[in-house]
Amino acid sequence: MSSFINFTIDRKDQILSLFLQHIELTLFAVIVSIIIGVPIGILITRVRKISSTVIALANVVQSIPSMALLGFLIPVFGIGSKPAIVMVVLYSLLPIIKNTFTGLKNIQPHIIEAATGIGLTKNQILVKISLPLAMPVIMSGIRISVVTAVGLMTIAAFIGAGGLGYLVFSGVQTVNNNMILAGAIPASILALLLDLIIGKIENLVTTEGKKNEDLIKSKKLKKGRNKKYKIVAAILIVITIISGSIMFYNSQNKKVIVIGSKNFNEQLILGNMVASLIEHNTDYKVERKLNLGGTSVAFNALKSGNIDMYVEYTGTGLVDIMKKPTISDEKKVYNDVKSFFDKNYNIEWLKPIGFNNTYALAMKKNVASKYNINTVSDLSKVSNNMILGSTMEFLNRSDGYPGLNNKYGLKFNSTKGLDGGLRYSSLNKNETQVTDAFLTDGLLQKFNLKVLKDDKNFFPPYYAAPIVREDTLKKFPKLKPLLMKLANKITDSEMRALNYKVDNGQDPQKVADEFLRSKHLIK
Repeated sequence: MSSFINFTIDRKDQILSLFLQHIELTLFAVIVSIIIGVPIGILITRVRKISSTVIALANVVQSIPSMALLGFLIPVFGIGSKPAIVMVVLYSLLPIIKNTFTGLKNIQPHIIEAATGIGLTKNQILVKISLPLAMPVIMSGIRISVVTAVGLMTIAAFIGAGGLGYLVFSGVQTVNNNMILAGAIPASILALLLDLIIGKIENLVTTEGKKNEDLIKSKKLKKGRNKKYKIVAAILIVITIISGSIMFYNSQNKKVIVIGSKNFNEQLILGNMVASLIEHNTDYKVERKLNLGGTSVAFNALKSGNIDMYVEYTGTGLVDIMKKPTISDEKKVYNDVKSFFDKNYNIEWLKPIGFNNTYALAMKKNVASKYNINTVSDLSKVSNNMILGSTMEFLNRSDGYPGLNNKYGLKFNSTKGLDGGLRYSSLNKNETQVTDAFLTDGLLQKFNLKVLKDDKNFFPPYYAAPIVREDTLKKFPKLKPLLMKLANKITDSEMRALNYKVDNGQDPQKVADEFLRSKHLIK
């Protein structure tokens, strides 16, 4: 408990910033859902023949896995808050639409007849009678949507939109329970707080509905609109406009260099390193969109202009993006990717930062000793007795398991796709016996693992280098000379040490800044 408290105190500014981002994203998404969902529920109450079709469509949308839906939305909206908000809105519609329809449909007919009898129009009956009486059912749907939205919005961090999911994902990757709790606990508090606020609104409008019902029975209800509904509606509209304006302004601010990164610690360090280098040495403004998904998400964000640059690896560029076979010559690999990206994408590869973060297979030392395994060829002889637990990306890349399997004839008992630090913790618990790793992973040191020699030289070199959109380099002329100062500045051992610090709970930005100061690149 004390370690969690210390972690929270140390990261209080970051946690507060992410908490406020989460509130902004969630409120905007929920309010948009209400503005869309309630009118649709009212519409299908009046046009019953389309009700089953509309509810069925909402059911279909909600049945799509959240990550899959997000994947469909990224090509349309890019990365950042837009696809995350659209995803949460789509998931939130079903309970709102369905409960609005159910609540209005189940109002007793004699109440509507009485309201008509005293001269109220259809719209007046809807606003003053039907909606207030249906409000308990409608609000239960909104409550479900709000709680769901808070949880779903954690996925926003996966595509650079921020929020508390950043801490959750980072904690999972580094096997850091304090970091996971620092994201999960505020999210739970936010869900409870929003539920409480909605409960207060429900009491306000439901009480008014009961009063109006009593007045209908006594035939004393006057025509006109209720002030309380105007107030609630005005608050919702103001929140939506303010949140939307902030997001629109941020998305339209073209004077900012947007730095991206993939979703593992080394990338977080490098992304922060590049961002801090620019911030401390120029007057350019920088936006960090770090902890994106894998190569596909980061590279597509770069191509589309959602980010201006990130650090990529030469082997990844060659095999995963260019779809070329592996090459062991590091200079040829670099020249090939540099030429190809310039010609096909107008993206420039700057000089490598220095270290080679190539793939490797790793095991617990006692398991490797038991089977006398030192190389991948040794592993192939006994792989049928073992389970491979690796990242999902490694399982599907040609420079990962498929190609490695063809080269060495590996026949694992089974394979499991795991994320980040989970593959190390499962190895430690003997749930798996082999995992993929990067040679600069700090977790190799943390878990004291044995790295197997790639004796057939399958894996290509993976030298890290900043890749930048050429239009960004033209727009910001100081950028390229500054980034070139990182060339050959980080050795394999230095990168491993930096990763190890973050794996043990240190803030990636602080680690990056300390390294830059040690190299006299920032003050």
